[in-house]
Amino acid sequence: MLFQRPWSSLCLLAGSLGQIFGLGLSEHPDVKAISLRTHSLEPPYLDSDMQSRWWDFGGDTIIRTDKYVRLASDKASRDGWIYSRVPLTATNWEIMVEFKIHGQGNLYGDGFAMWLTKGRAQGGNVFGAPDKFEGLGVFFDTYKNNRPGTVFPYIMAMSGDGNTPYDKDNDGKANEVAGCSARGIRNANIPTKARFTYFADESLKLDLQYKSEDEWTSCFEIPNFKVPPVAYLGFSAETGELSDNHDVISVKTLNLYKHNTGSNAAAAAAQGGKSSSYKPKKATSGGSWTWFFIKFVLFGLVLTGGYVGFTIYRTKQRDRF
Repeated sequence: MLFQRPWSSLCLLAGSLGQIFGLGLSEHPDVKAISLRTHSLEPPYLDSDMQSRWWDFGGDTIIRTDKYVRLASDKASRDGWIYSRVPLTATNWEIMVEFKIHGQGNLYGDGFAMWLTKGRAQGGNVFGAPDKFEGLGVFFDTYKNNRPGTVFPYIMAMSGDGNTPYDKDNDGKANEVAGCSARGIRNANIPTKARFTYFADESLKLDLQYKSEDEWTSCFEIPNFKVPPVAYLGFSAETGELSDNHDVISVKTLNLYKHNTGSNAAAAAAQGGKSSSYKPKKATSGGSWTWFFIKFVLFGLVLTGGYVGFTIYRTKQRDRF
């Protein structure tokens, strides 16, 4: 009877620990997703000292702490940017961006871009960021310069090698890896979102929400696409003679881990037991620390229970004499 209460408490504690360590980890049958605070952004955007721990801001960027990060305002010749302070090194990831493109005029431009590049924190002439970049650029282009037969706004991806310039006169036609038209993405009546999903050496996929809430439209999926293993996440925008407000509302970045089951196991075996689509060591590391902590608590409770039992036994022995 002496040890029933400590062991009951231990069971309750173990259950509570399981719930605590499960928080923040959303599970999919095939994929685990862990939020990356270093590459996520949400109101109020700034710390108490009016700075951001994880992001740098520049150009004409305006931050309204309760509402948005405005990269470019609805005024002529504005450009601004934000970049992560640390590189994104996850092998597989998902980036969810809520944004808003809006303005008063019937003529508007130019657009904004998402970047995953080796360079960072610089302005430039390609949607407010430098030309001849190395890495991934995805352009949300709202103004049509010279692309006959293409409906705008138009979204396209470019893989930059650091030497090739962006084909600005033709809206990136010479650089396009994949793209889609997204009429209605400007001044939409619902929160507009872009969801990028990347698995190394497998694919890069972009889905959009702009027609109705929880309705996702596939924009493109690029097989065998490669993003630099170490790249900074950024967003930029620019206006010219025509203008719009280009707002980033929130960014949520997840580190994805694929379970090594089924076809993944076969692929791993074909690659000599190694798989680039998941990180078993990191996943196991989190579990090992959890079990280590639980075992430590168990050991402490056992010692406590033993000490209490010995104390009671010693007291009873004294009472007999």
